[in-house]
Amino acid sequence: MTPGLFPAEPGRIGSDESGKGDFFGPLVVAAFFLPEGQDGALRELGVKDSKRTSDARCREIAEALKRGYPYHSVVAIGPEKYNELWAKLRNLNRLLAWGHARAIENILERVPAGKAVTDQFGDERFVRNALLQKGREIELVQMPRAEEDPAVAAASILARAEFLTRLHFLSKDVGIELPKGASDQVEAAAVKLVRAKGPDILNKVAKTHFKTTVRVLAAAGIAKLV
Repeated sequence: MTPGLFPAEPGRIGSDESGKGDFFGPLVVAAFFLPEGQDGALRELGVKDSKRTSDARCREIAEALKRGYPYHSVVAIGPEKYNELWAKLRNLNRLLAWGHARAIENILERVPAGKAVTDQFGDERFVRNALLQKGREIELVQMPRAEEDPAVAAASILARAEFLTRLHFLSKDVGIELPKGASDQVEAAAVKLVRAKGPDILNKVAKTHFKTTVRVLAAAGIAKLV
């Protein structure tokens, strides 16, 4: 269904991302359709910004959201695809806009919502243009601290839970625990991984445009990433 052809459903879509600041793992964007009158129900469930929610609780709430609300979408951009897109776009906000637009559109294909709320991560035109290129018309609201909106907070929970799951399986694949974030612990794990498997492994597990990559390669005695 395309907005404009049918009346918009009362409610709104919230979208948010996870993994943006994590060296290892994917970038995950999620969108969540919140029906009108359900804000209180989400708050009772404990939905709030995933940054203020423990990993275990984040997973629990994500499962409850998936069971109770049918319209949601998760777009995961794995490290290899992320690095490929970064090489083309060279702009994180454009990459984020692509992910947010895709997640929002996935919901619009199922429910004709009239409004979407996202965080203010860059020029609003980035997301709007990504949507319009695919023929979508929707009221788009971008604002600072958008996670205070329950629809966006729910999306942040879904995105973080998916990020954690994918990071776990990526760790199992390479045989080394890949920590979250971009700390000294992360760099130490990356150096260990490069020494064990060679520098190319970073393309498969990490966002290689991070300055972390340069420090890791230097510590491992490697001039640059091929």
